[in-house]
Amino acid sequence: MSIYTLGIDVGSTASKCVIIKDGAEITAKALIDVGAGTSGPARAIAAVLENAGMTKEDMAFVMATGYGRNSLDEIADGQMSELSCHARGAHFLFPEVHTVIDIGGQDVKVIEIEDGVMKNFAMNDKCAAGTGRFLDVMARVLEVRVQDLGDLAEKSTRVIGISSTCTVFAESEVISQLSMDTDKCDIIAGIHRSVAGRVTGLARRVGVREQVVMTGGVAQNRGIVKALSEELGCEIHTSPLTQYNGALGAALFAYAKATK
Repeated sequence: MSIYTLGIDVGSTASKCVIIKDGAEITAKALIDVGAGTSGPARAIAAVLENAGMTKEDMAFVMATGYGRNSLDEIADGQMSELSCHARGAHFLFPEVHTVIDIGGQDVKVIEIEDGVMKNFAMNDKCAAGTGRFLDVMARVLEVRVQDLGDLAEKSTRVIGISSTCTVFAESEVISQLSMDTDKCDIIAGIHRSVAGRVTGLARRVGVREQVVMTGGVAQNRGIVKALSEELGCEIHTSPLTQYNGALGAALFAYAKATK
């Protein structure tokens, strides 16, 4: 008889769920673009169960992770650190991974991994610079959609320096560049380099060993991935499941709990 487990990752800006079968096969997934403190987690759980054609009672174990995991006491059977879950999820997708760079809505995490287990990490959670929130602010100032930033950066024809790593000061720099009629594509490419420089500094505190895998919603931005790859001097691997990585790791830990 198959064993199904559910992982729930409640982030600051999105809620993600993954159901896996027998610890090896992804059965269903769901993402709602609102996170902790909203209806997002409950909606994501309802959506993933509907997608799987299952009920919560069909789940052998439910594991919660992420920024808002403490809000799921009535739903989840256990909780797990998001650092451990990102390590486990990345190892499932990329068995040779040694470094995970996770850029979420409100923080940046760099995790050193050995055989799927976290060995060391560095985390920037005191400032929005370099996070998804930072890019949201920049997109608003530039009057573009955040999901279009990667495509627009590819059209850049000259280097524009955005030196500030503080969100407030960087916003002022961008407004100043706009007032000088600087092309938006060049500004966006400069923003991406600024983010890459900040994340690289964090990564070097941990030590960068290949394979390097990037997770989190920002990993969908090709411009950030390219800029970070150039800064680090190595290839960065991503997956279509990048946003689900934490939830996937939680589902894998849930399977371990259900079968021990």
